[in-house]
Amino acid sequence: MNPPSAFWSTHLAVLALGAALSLAFAPFGLWPLAILAPAVLFWLWQGVTAARAAALGFAFGCGIFASGTYWLFISINGFGKAPIWLALGLMAVLVVVMALHYALLGYLANRLMPSRGAARWLVGLPAGWVLFEWVRGWFLSGFGWLSLGYSQTDSWLAGWAPIGGVYVASLLLSMMAGALVMWCIDGYRAWRIVLSVVALPWITGYFLMRIEWTHAAGEPIDVAIVQGAIPQDQKWLADNRDESLRRYRDLTFSALGTPLIVWPEAAVPDLANNIMAYLSELADVARQRGSSLLVGLIRAEPDEPNARGESQTQYFNSILSLGEEFAWYNKHHLVPFGEFFPVPETVRRWMRLKNLPYSDFSRGAAHQPPLRIARLSLSASICYEDAYASSQIVSARESTALVNVTNDAWFGRSTARHQHLQISRMRAIEAQRFLIRAANDGISVVIGPRGEFIGRAPDFEPAVLRATITPRSGVPPYLRFGNQPVLWLVALGLLTALWAGRRRAVVT
Repeated sequence: MNPPSAFWSTHLAVLALGAALSLAFAPFGLWPLAILAPAVLFWLWQGVTAARAAALGFAFGCGIFASGTYWLFISINGFGKAPIWLALGLMAVLVVVMALHYALLGYLANRLMPSRGAARWLVGLPAGWVLFEWVRGWFLSGFGWLSLGYSQTDSWLAGWAPIGGVYVASLLLSMMAGALVMWCIDGYRAWRIVLSVVALPWITGYFLMRIEWTHAAGEPIDVAIVQGAIPQDQKWLADNRDESLRRYRDLTFSALGTPLIVWPEAAVPDLANNIMAYLSELADVARQRGSSLLVGLIRAEPDEPNARGESQTQYFNSILSLGEEFAWYNKHHLVPFGEFFPVPETVRRWMRLKNLPYSDFSRGAAHQPPLRIARLSLSASICYEDAYASSQIVSARESTALVNVTNDAWFGRSTARHQHLQISRMRAIEAQRFLIRAANDGISVVIGPRGEFIGRAPDFEPAVLRATITPRSGVPPYLRFGNQPVLWLVALGLLTALWAGRRRAVVT
């Protein structure tokens, strides 16, 4: 039996290993850690009990999410003004829930899969890893942040994204991790298999990056992003309202003549209902100069009266299209504890009595058509909605470009903005379309069909970013089939590993 000191030192080391994996993602970009960190975890799972594997997996998960999402504290406590105990409590809940996925993988792998061999390292563990990434992408509203595949936006593995999305990259990385374990344990006998598993995805990815899955669907179009760069702690102060309106008006006027001008999420610190005259004036001036506006706004809409004739106002986080036609896009995937509180009404009443900060928005429809403006058909998303690729597939398939409006100022100068940008880049690569990303104070960019930067605004400064994009049409395999092919491979891999584990158990 290991002494208690060895037990805790091992778990602290695994916690650090999980934290190191967060360095594989932006802004650090140490993407080889996306192979090495899972490989070490797989190796540590060798020869231990299922309970021990679960404990090690839990420590690993706590490490990656505590270090990779520390910025939640900045948002909840620093800008949301929630008490420290509440901010830390919400963070702890997220970290624990996410870490449980790795704990469950370790437990099931050591309970049901073979103890060694290709069925475990190259099939079962990679399939289980991707399954749990997919599950945490929708379970309890979903949080797909820090999925392995996102680390590969600047590597040859990005060539696989139009084929199977971010999860196919995660599958390949976890297979490489398993191959390293196989090499460490089986040595020279396994070198041919290991070399194939490690080398072939990179070589194939290199050639896949040169395939044009989409094609130009019109003439190039100039676009402009208006970045107001209003600090989050100043944004919603009543005394700053007029200054914010003036800043966005002046920046927009400087961009007139550009066919499409895009504002970030909730750009104006007031309800759209209260500034219709302001918006109408801007739209009229823009139209006279040949420009159309795409504006991030918060708006109110009365709900249908109930049987007693009572109605309740609904609030939407929206994008307003002011072009040839007037149209709204309403955010569907809301942020838990930020845009809605997933708690019973009794808890809501308690929060009101305690004057704790919270907000409740209504959801937009799950499927909304692209916004047609400035000769573009734009698949729209607001803030971290673009972390949910499958929910945007239908809209992206019908679009000629993508647009995301966001306000990452909630997270200060932390790594959150860079991680979010990396996710946006993956969406552009999967759809092989240009993506316009307008942020309140950074990072505002125009992204090309292979995730490259076409233009980038300076961070934390009022600016107008101008760039030229080309509308593109065509349906890459990922937009045609979604996650289903990868999930079928995962299911087949898990069944193979479970069958091999059961067969070995019968033989022994």
